[in-house]
Amino acid sequence: MTDVSRSALAFEWGVEAPAAHLYLSGPVLKSLQCSGARRVLDLGCGNGTFTAYLVDAGFEVVGIDASASGIRIASGLLPAATFFEHALEESLPPPLHGQFDAVTAVEVVEHLPTPGVLCARAREALRPGGHFVLTTPYHGYLKNLALAVAGQLDRHWEPLRDGGHIKFFSRATVTDLIRREGFDVTGIARVGRIPPLAKSMVVESRLKK
Repeated sequence: MTDVSRSALAFEWGVEAPAAHLYLSGPVLKSLQCSGARRVLDLGCGNGTFTAYLVDAGFEVVGIDASASGIRIASGLLPAATFFEHALEESLPPPLHGQFDAVTAVEVVEHLPTPGVLCARAREALRPGGHFVLTTPYHGYLKNLALAVAGQLDRHWEPLRDGGHIKFFSRATVTDLIRREGFDVTGIARVGRIPPLAKSMVVESRLKK
């Protein structure tokens, strides 16, 4: 990947924690704990503020992100974890292949022009039968209708935000993506607000053996 391409992928992080972490942390941690995972790879870890939940819960964690500023902040925030600056479009470093019980990707896939690469990195990282937890904003008919009626579509899509959302998933499309990439979907929970107007989905899956 060229330096120009790499810089285009890198988002400049501050130290703040995204508000979504408040309603996502509980379901994601519960999923990992129920899976029996011990070693977790956090794909698209950003500034490490969600990774901190994983570390605090007792998991052995490695975080990966394309953003140099994110990795710098995360490394200072969490000396107990290991972080790598690495673009998701590139294969993981060989020492990380097949080394993890679980992979998390929290509000990452909606930012990627080629979302399948996220699943490809999870597939490389996981041991056979490993657990993959992906979260992404929820989109469905009733929610989209409510946004349109309320005149909130421009605010919701945020077209002028650099590094913003470029993919918008429903239950059907996120399931199709994950299954197509070699995983069995084991559960989808809608979180943040009531289910028809949910903010996000927590998608649980297992790597096919």
